[in-house]
Parts: sequence; C-alpha cells; structure tokens
Amino acid sequence: MKLSRRSIVLGAMSGAMSGAMSAPFAARAQSSWPPANIRTVVAYPPGGSTDAIMRLVQAPLQDRLGTTIIIENRAGASGSVGTGWVVKSPPDGATWLAVFDNHAANPFVLPNLPYDSDKDLEPVLLIGTAPYLIATASGKPYKSLADVIAAAKQKPGSISYASVGSGSVGHLAMALLSNLAGVKLVHVPYRGGGPAMTDALGGHVDLLVGSTALSMPQVNTGGLRALAQTGKARNPFLANVPTVIESGYPGFEAYAWWGIFAPAATPKPIIERMSKEMAACLREERLAKQLIETQQVTLTLGGPDVLRTFVVSQMKVWGKVVKDNDIKGD
Repeated sequence: MKLSRRSIVLGAMSGAMSGAMSAPFAARAQSSWPPANIRTVVAYPPGGSTDAIMRLVQAPLQDRLGTTIIIENRAGASGSVGTGWVVKSPPDGATWLAVFDNHAANPFVLPNLPYDSDKDLEPVLLIGTAPYLIATASGKPYKSLADVIAAAKQKPGSISYASVGSGSVGHLAMALLSNLAGVKLVHVPYRGGGPAMTDALGGHVDLLVGSTALSMPQVNTGGLRALAQTGKARNPFLANVPTVIESGYPGFEAYAWWGIFAPAATPKPIIERMSKEMAACLREERLAKQLIETQQVTLTLGGPDVLRTFVVSQMKVWGKVVKDNDIKGD
C-alpha cells in the first residue's frame, strides 16, 4: 500500500503524542511515589515461605518508605492467578508481586498462561535461593541417594517420591535426576507441602523432594532422613548432607528461590528505589538471621539485572526438562 505524505505526517504526530502522554504519566508516578498504600501480591496461600518472607519485611519496609504495605494473597494455578492480576495493574509502583521458584517453570507446564512472563513483568529483586532436599522417612531403609538409585535399578518403578505438585521445581528436579541416573521413579504429586509431608512421614511414599523450609523441621526432629541436597555446594546448615553433585551427578543443581516483580512499564527509578529499600530491610541482622537459620536461605539481594539473568537461566533449564519428559502442570 502506498502511503501519502499526509498519512506519514499524521502517523508521526500520533507517535509523538503517544510519547508525550506516557512521559507525563511516568513523571507523575515518580514524583508521587511512594503512595499512601502499597500492595504486595503474594501469589500463593498464607503460611508458605513466600508469604512468610513478605510479612517479615512488611514492617521495616513501611518504616523506610513511610507508607502502608498491604500483603495480599492471591493464590491459584501455581502462582499464575496472582501474577495475572498484577500484570493488569497500573504500572505506577503501587502494586508488586512476590513469587516462588515455580514462576520460571509455569510458562512451560501451564501453556495457557494469561500473560507473558518476560514482556508483562519487570524484575525488581532476587531475594535469595535455597537447596531442595531429597529425604526419606526415618523408618525407610535408604541411607543415601546411591541406595535409592540401586533399589530403583533393581526393581524399576518401585520407588515413589512426593512433591508439592505436578510441574513444581521439585518434580522437575527429580525428573532430571531420573534421566541422569537412568532409572524410573514414580511421581506422586500433592497439593501443597503439608499433605506431601504427612504421607512421607507415614511411609506411604519412599521419598519427599521439598524445600529446606518444608523439610528441615522434620529432619531436625528425626522424622525424616536427608539423603541429598540439590545446591551446587553444601548449605552450612546441612553440612553432613552431600549434594547430588557429590553423589555422582556432575552439574546437577536445583533451587528454591524468591523474587519480586512489578508490572511492565513501571518507571525504572521506582523499581530501583523499591529494590534498594527492600534489600536494605533484608540485610538487617534480625531479618537476615531469621531467613538464614529458619529457611536456610542464601541471601542474594540482587537487583533487576541479577533477577532477569537468573530467571532466564532457570527457564532454560526447566523448559528443557518439561519438554524432554512431556510434563504437564496441575
């Protein structure tokens, strides 16, 4: 189609007007930030690790910003319900999103997501990471990961493991381990850590793959025996538990992680300010100690670029595992 001079001029004027309209919005948002109320959406039910971290940071963040922080739980569909709500919110710095590790797996296990994880969100802060634990009830005979693999090879399909749901990072990590070890482990998905833990302790499944926040209380009291941890190096609070790498599977890493995002187009200065203030809160001795000692979190406190790079790497790893194993989410 041939464009007339008039069409070109009108198009240029339209683009200029659009830019002129968006610039004042960004300027107004920055000058009036923070607003009287800031909402942090936790995309999971109350009581989980993401919820606990946000409630821990709530009071000190209010003090630093001089505003009211409202924690709002919008759970459902592995965090995608809350995430979908946030991406539709105005990008004015009044709404933020707190996510767990399955955020990076959702685009692959939930094909009908109502948003684009990359285009519809701005990364803000990578709070930290923690290893997963592969554990068994203390009454089970397995003393090491090698014992589990040997039993699985001797009798294929006989060893079961519980996870917090199909498509969870724990599930994907065990699928990857099964591939590397050349065994078939039977996945038993649960809707949350509580039911999975109950059946693991009761011996109804052979193994439990869970975050340190979920598993450590029972490991410490002797209900569970930790067989392996999934970080690159041993967590100081799990000094006697070998990594999967040490157990014979080089390069194997899987992490629980926590991150903060904002709706796309949120002004960069607002994102940088929130990232800085929240990181400062989490560096406070009382908060840092609680996260490190109770949930074995390795604090990263990396800003937008750190979180963006990390999420891309996680999506690359778990996207391949989902495809190779034809995994579907709940």
